[in-house]
Amino acid sequence: MAGVRLRRVYEDPSPADGTRVLVDRIWPRGLRKDAAHFDEWLKDVAPSTELRTWYGHEPDKFDEFRRRYLAELKHNDSLDRLKAIRRDGELTVLTATRDVDHSHAAVLAKLLN
Repeated sequence: MAGVRLRRVYEDPSPADGTRVLVDRIWPRGLRKDAAHFDEWLKDVAPSTELRTWYGHEPDKFDEFRRRYLAELKHNDSLDRLKAIRRDGELTVLTATRDVDHSHAAVLAKLLN
């Protein structure tokens, strides 16, 4: 079984992507709904608004953000849905975040791998 892919939602889909799941709570800025190429939108798997606001995508806070986000995920039904998709085949986690390496999507991809 190949690893979970992590990509920006703005990138063109690849045949190797498998099921493409958007994991952002907020609709991606500048993306038209008819131009969005994903199979499912699991906005409830994204960090809480409070955590997202606290983090502010500051890389210096990433380790603490990851710890807090993983704690939130312990009680998240949408994570179970992602795990089920992963068991069924290839999964690509999509986010609009510019710095994907310091994002909740990166935390999810690592957790699912």
